[in-house]
Amino acid sequence: MPNPTAAMLVIGDEILSGRTKDANMHFLACALTEHGIDLSEVRVISDDGGAIQTAVNELRAAYSHVFTSGGIGPTHDDITAGNVARAFGAKIDVREDARAILQAHYDRQDLELNEARLRMARIPEGASLIDNPVSGAPGFSLENVHVMAGVPKIFQAMLTGLLPTLTGGAPVLSAALDVMRGEGDIAGPLGDLADRYPALSFGSYPFQRDGLFGSNVVIRGQDKASIDQAMDELKELFES
Repeated sequence: MPNPTAAMLVIGDEILSGRTKDANMHFLACALTEHGIDLSEVRVISDDGGAIQTAVNELRAAYSHVFTSGGIGPTHDDITAGNVARAFGAKIDVREDARAILQAHYDRQDLELNEARLRMARIPEGASLIDNPVSGAPGFSLENVHVMAGVPKIFQAMLTGLLPTLTGGAPVLSAALDVMRGEGDIAGPLGDLADRYPALSFGSYPFQRDGLFGSNVVIRGQDKASIDQAMDELKELFES
């Protein structure tokens, strides 16, 4: 049975402008690989309501899961929650369980749960909360769309709590070998090897080291024995 699939939707003008470097995609990709969910697409879009709605509807129809990051804070440009709700045609309002979480969090810091902070308790109807052990403000899951913060520390904490609740498949395993030849030299034999192992994926990533060109060849798949066998053949081809 094939693994569940996933897409990531990164939301924020700050990413597209280059002011902020996204770190969440790498963390998500690694975590999903270990959990047996195949990350198949990543989109980065601006803080635009229509773009969020369109992307959410396209991705949730195409993949088992959609993970969003960014745009669920207290400021005027944090518009993700409202537009995810619109994509589903769901009502959104301050929810009492989310309010209670925020109230307890800010009480501990002796801070006011003001109107801006209360925006983070707006949850679409029918959604379940995603715990945020770092800053209190919860994310949420609405059907197969999981809405999380953009701050890496918070995103990572939310995802760590969420993933055990999602059904995964077989983890993707990998093995790698540095071949001190250029891609043009290895392309033919590597292609033949890949044809003999259709259940595996083969990637070639060029590098230059000490003035010499080489290729880092990575074999990925779900069956360790097949990977090991293919790697043995790869070594026979190129290590001489």
